Amino acid sequence: MEYLWAFLTGGALCAIGQLLIDLTSLTPARILVTYVVSGVFLGAVGIYDPLVGFAGAGATVPLTGFGYLLAKGVREAVTADGLLGALTGGLEACAGGVTAAVLFALVVAILFNRGDKTAKIAG
Repeated sequence: MEYLWAFLTGGALCAIGQLLIDLTSLTPARILVTYVVSGVFLGAVGIYDPLVGFAGAGATVPLTGFGYLLAKGVREAVTADGLLGALTGGLEACAGGVTAAVLFALVVAILFNRGDKTAKIAG
């Protein structure tokens, strides 16, 4: 059942994003920012914690989960380190995910050797 709830929750978050793309004039960048800020806000008011407990990866993998993780890291670091934690907590909490994303992007870029398309068209 855990996998089903994770799939349905993550799928619902993605479907909402797709509807925002299709039915509004919002750009993907604005939707991304909206999702991250929503995760921060829902974590701050205590709604996202139960969702993570219920849906697991279905709630932590989408962009809302990134915002939630940033806010949670800041909250824990401020409790432990004071005001300095407001600057370092989010980075510490998300360092693994950001590092993995950059590393995988680098590996894919090297493996597929994508060139500049404009130079091929112009030449």
